Amino acid sequence: MRIQPARMAMMLLPLLAMTAQADQWADVQAKQSLSCGVYSDVPPFSAPNPTSRQLEGMDVDLCTALAKHLGVKLELKPLSGEARVPEVKMGRVDVVIANLAYTKTRGQQIQFSDPYYVAKEMLVVKAPLADKPRAYFEGKRISATKGSTSEQSIRMAGANPVTFQDTGSAYLAVQQNKVLGVVTNAMSAQKLVSQAKAGGVELGIVSEPMALEPIGVGMRLEEPAMLAKVNEALYAMDQAGEIDQIWNRWIGPDTEYKMVRQERTQKLSEMKFEALE
Repeated sequence: MRIQPARMAMMLLPLLAMTAQADQWADVQAKQSLSCGVYSDVPPFSAPNPTSRQLEGMDVDLCTALAKHLGVKLELKPLSGEARVPEVKMGRVDVVIANLAYTKTRGQQIQFSDPYYVAKEMLVVKAPLADKPRAYFEGKRISATKGSTSEQSIRMAGANPVTFQDTGSAYLAVQQNKVLGVVTNAMSAQKLVSQAKAGGVELGIVSEPMALEPIGVGMRLEEPAMLAKVNEALYAMDQAGEIDQIWNRWIGPDTEYKMVRQERTQKLSEMKFEALE
């Protein structure tokens, strides 16, 4: 049976569309540039320099290193927090590096590289309670910002979340003994403890995290070549010590955040953690 040319073209269109859509790495090579979405103003990850107004920060440096390892030029694209996933999903940026944590919902919309670090939701309490195990706080009232992953982690740990519009208000509830503690990310937790101490208040951090959040590079779904190239670059950056250097510059032990990088780049598929929604 002879198939008409017009019909043949119609049959081939879906296949051609799939081929074009599934070759993002070829597109990056063709244009010889990588568009990398970063926060528009969230220090220390990405924010305008007060003098030059150029974006700078940990994620900006990671984008720069990634583009270098991929052998292409870098095009930074500032984004709001809410736009990080949609901009990748719609193909308006090739990748996003904006302290982006893997969650179940995000994992259905975009694909993630292997994480280059693991963020932790930590419980900040008054100093006498800091040595208690996480299980001690089951059924207790714990504060967090409304709608945050911190709020989710409180529920996952079996405690009762009391939510506020910002971390400052959530911490005030601890001071007023309305809750036993406040949950926030490890960076903010360290900063909160330091600031409280300067004000004469002794706080501590419960050692066991409330939740783990793998942080990776976000990309479009079903782009295996792009995923492989980004992962290859991340492991090379780690082996060369570049990620450690960037980490220490922006959030390391000698900065106000005093963060120690404990995990190396690792396979997301092999991590043992309960993903947040």
